[in-house]
Amino acid sequence: MSQPGENVNRILASSVSGMTFLIIVQVASRLFTFIANQLILRSLSPAILGIGTQLELYFISILYFSRESIRTAIQRQPFHGASATANHDGGHYHISGKLSRKSQPQTISSQSVVNMSYLSISMGVPSAFIFATLYTQFASQEVSESPFYLSAVTITTVASLMELCVEPFFAVVQQYTLYKKRAIVETAAAFMKSLTVCGLFTWASWKDRDLGVLPFALGYLCYSLSLISGYYLTIPKLTSRWRFSLLPTKIKSSDKSIYLADRFPRHLVILSTNVFFQSIVKHLLTQGDAMILAAMTSLQDQGIYSLASNYGGLVARVLFQPIEENSRAVFSSLLNAGEQRASNVSAAKAHLIEILQAYAMLAVFTFPLGPYLVPRILPLLGGHRWASPDVGSLLSLYCYYIPFLAFNGITEAFVSSAASASDLRRQAYWMGVFSASFALAAYLFLKIGGLGAHGLVWANIINMAVRTAWSFIFLRSYFYLHGSSLALAEFCLRPQTWIAGALSSIILARQGHDDTVYRNFVKALMFCTGYSLLM
Repeated sequence: MSQPGENVNRILASSVSGMTFLIIVQVASRLFTFIANQLILRSLSPAILGIGTQLELYFISILYFSRESIRTAIQRQPFHGASATANHDGGHYHISGKLSRKSQPQTISSQSVVNMSYLSISMGVPSAFIFATLYTQFASQEVSESPFYLSAVTITTVASLMELCVEPFFAVVQQYTLYKKRAIVETAAAFMKSLTVCGLFTWASWKDRDLGVLPFALGYLCYSLSLISGYYLTIPKLTSRWRFSLLPTKIKSSDKSIYLADRFPRHLVILSTNVFFQSIVKHLLTQGDAMILAAMTSLQDQGIYSLASNYGGLVARVLFQPIEENSRAVFSSLLNAGEQRASNVSAAKAHLIEILQAYAMLAVFTFPLGPYLVPRILPLLGGHRWASPDVGSLLSLYCYYIPFLAFNGITEAFVSSAASASDLRRQAYWMGVFSASFALAAYLFLKIGGLGAHGLVWANIINMAVRTAWSFIFLRSYFYLHGSSLALAEFCLRPQTWIAGALSSIILARQGHDDTVYRNFVKALMFCTGYSLLM
């Protein structure tokens, strides 16, 4: 087998183990969070949960604008480099001409991504300042007067900057596919976060103290501290073997145009700039529901929607997120390797189709079973305080949203890996159009239609549908340019399967609410068996 062919097989084999470890991270993280939520949910008011949702949006926004574009650009860096030498001014790190032809490009490539990761830290400070100012200045009186509000914002800001400090470690983990080490570190960090939040809320309940959202903020701080400690104990031991530094290091090259400030690859800086402007619009679309809720609804409604989205989006975060993250790395490695282009494109297409087929299968099960089961098990999860018809119907509607979220995530992962700079600018334009359309749809559903949080879910479904359609058009165009094609028939299920799913949805929608939880699961098992026989 040729060397390029071996490289394709290596990438695909690594993706399998990588996806497994990333799913383990998400399962463990969400399991800890789920248990902690169940322990505190019965004593937590919807208003506090609503403020906690705003604090989470604030935390995510700082991280997203600081590191997302840099991470995307780094994934497009091939695992080799130009002929160059690098040195560390302190003498700890030195690369000379004695390096082999194989190890020197690898070292240069690794040092390049480490240097790029420090741009995330430099972007974090202004991002944190801007978002902190906006959040504190425009917070409602009810939010700003909640206990420990300013302390919580300050701690969350510090936690976000601390988490950005692990970006050099994360860059190394991603490039060398050290998913097992990442799984261990992030799982431990998630456990510490859940333990902190749960412990503080439990203590406050026993002592009859009102801590507001301070436990959430301290949870973010413990998570960041755990990440720093975990990566610091594992990654530096490996860099001496690979001959590069975790500090920003000069990369000397005969061609000065390759690197900016002798550290940052020019093509990655340009790419990250294009991705950054696109990510602004994408973040508005991704977190637009939380922003609109914060602007148009009460804290009570925000808390109810937060519960619905946390439970409804559990599958998305546990399963879809690691699949998308791993697939983005696979697509980037295959489509930016510069070798055996046709075979790489074919391998990327095969990987994409396998995931699309799995998502189509998931949709057939989710549509009928999700809306039927969710309202019946909600009293067991949140207690009588949260077991209202509004929450149950909202969770049922969220089940229809999940498949749209899945298809959009994987198709956009391919676009971000394969698109050129001009394609990314074009996508940013269309993202702007989608963002405006989403805001308009949300306004019509929430204000004009009076659908409340239900209207926001419908707006999200429309948003994901049009974004997926745009991505599919890009995919077909991309494969056509590379001598291939992509048709719906390649990943769609058989018509009788969809018909069975539609009929089952209608039948289950007409069922009453008097069955026990046990009988509900028996019926679900029967329908799952029937689906399996029809497929």
